[in-house]
Amino acid sequence: MPRANKINKRLKQLLPEVQSELIFNNLYQLTVAVILSAQTTDVAVNKVTPGLFERFPDFFALAAADYKELKDIIKTIGLAPSKAKNLIALSKKLISEKEGEIIPDFDYLLTLPGVGPKTANVILSEGFAIPRIAVDTHVLRVANRLQLAVGSNPRKIEHQLCDLYPPREWHQLHLRLVLFGRYYCKAKKPRCNICPLTAFCQYYTNYSPEK
Repeated sequence: MPRANKINKRLKQLLPEVQSELIFNNLYQLTVAVILSAQTTDVAVNKVTPGLFERFPDFFALAAADYKELKDIIKTIGLAPSKAKNLIALSKKLISEKEGEIIPDFDYLLTLPGVGPKTANVILSEGFAIPRIAVDTHVLRVANRLQLAVGSNPRKIEHQLCDLYPPREWHQLHLRLVLFGRYYCKAKKPRCNICPLTAFCQYYTNYSPEK
């Protein structure tokens, strides 16, 4: 897998220090922030979470939240109505079944309202230091463009990436792919002129006007 290793090496050179751009201080805040981040930006989430966490500091408070009040607090982010419902339902389920605690169990996390494979993997990786590769739109796009993986199914992309790299690389690789997709390999107008990975890139070879 020298090609995959070369790509990872260049990503490390481009983005040597990486961390999640979501702001959180504990598992509760991480879980809420990741759920809120679906189909919106981390910047938008970080604007609403300080007020949200002050008003509802844990799952017990969130379980008792008034739906309309919660929806109003997060109204500036995408899918606010459904996210508000999911957060309240998730909190009630955790209190009923797990004493209000998030546990490091992928299958159980998937049973929580608003939690899909990407969210579950982020919780495990960021919250419990369990090696995972969470596949969002950025990771999926970059993986396909660099031909590290092929397809549109996030779970299949996840498995292909995990097969390419050892678990010790997964957490940082996920973050680098996210940030690379967010700031360099954008969906529209990718910054091919400053990209160090064009030699590996299918998009650059076939479509980029920068060639």
